[in-house]
Amino acid sequence: MTTQQPSTAAIDAWAQPGTGQLINRPEFASLWRATGVSPLPEGIPIEHLVAEMDEGNIERAVLRAWAAPDGWIITNDEIAALVQRFPDRFLGLATVDLRRPVEAVRELRRAVNDLGLRGLHMLPWMWDLPPNDRHYYPLYVACIDLGIPFCLQVGHTGPLRPSDPGRPIPYLDEVALAFPDLTIIGGHIGYPWTDEMIALAWKYPNVYIDTSAYLPRFYPPTFRMFMNSYGQDKVLFGTNYPMLSPSRCRAQVDELGLKPEAREKFLRLNAVKAFGLTE
Repeated sequence: MTTQQPSTAAIDAWAQPGTGQLINRPEFASLWRATGVSPLPEGIPIEHLVAEMDEGNIERAVLRAWAAPDGWIITNDEIAALVQRFPDRFLGLATVDLRRPVEAVRELRRAVNDLGLRGLHMLPWMWDLPPNDRHYYPLYVACIDLGIPFCLQVGHTGPLRPSDPGRPIPYLDEVALAFPDLTIIGGHIGYPWTDEMIALAWKYPNVYIDTSAYLPRFYPPTFRMFMNSYGQDKVLFGTNYPMLSPSRCRAQVDELGLKPEAREKFLRLNAVKAFGLTE
């Protein structure tokens, strides 16, 4: 007789509003072909995400602002407004214009101190600059000073952009070494360099991995072993909504065969620690 594990209210470490301005950008066409999703020109109402979270027993999701060299896609103020509208369901991450370091630091401080956002989200592929580039360094100092994590994409890019900025070693390795007080959360598991990301999470106390953009049944075997053993304190559940359905991702967690303590850490407790949350 199989004993069903108690349900854990999860935290989704990576999601974003499905705005028309985001999901209809041309570089994302490859993602929609791969997932079979047909994006709507007008975007997806935020209530759809809330309903998905309810279905999948996901208590909170971390929503991310987006910026690109050609301008804002989802502003920090837009994310803050959604958090204010659904304060028990969403946390917000800020982003900045990486090309303007002084203005970027000012905007990050405004987003955290005035808007209440809880971290910095950057996409190295969007700027074609790996995280060890000098443009990031003032932001790392600001993150440490503000007590917030630095969250980024690691691994190859599904969008039609160069993948090299997402390679964990040497780029992120150098950052973690230079800034030991910086909490780093690398999203999208680092594939095809997942073992490099595992090595960094093992090596540095403040480096974490989130599983966004990958369904649990497709996690690599070495990654499953890591999150169920010596890396059980280092992996966060994530979806990358609207690319993947939160309820579908959550339903597949039981297929991983995680120990009860590793399962609870993966779904919730590691996010509480990495984002500095209270239960």
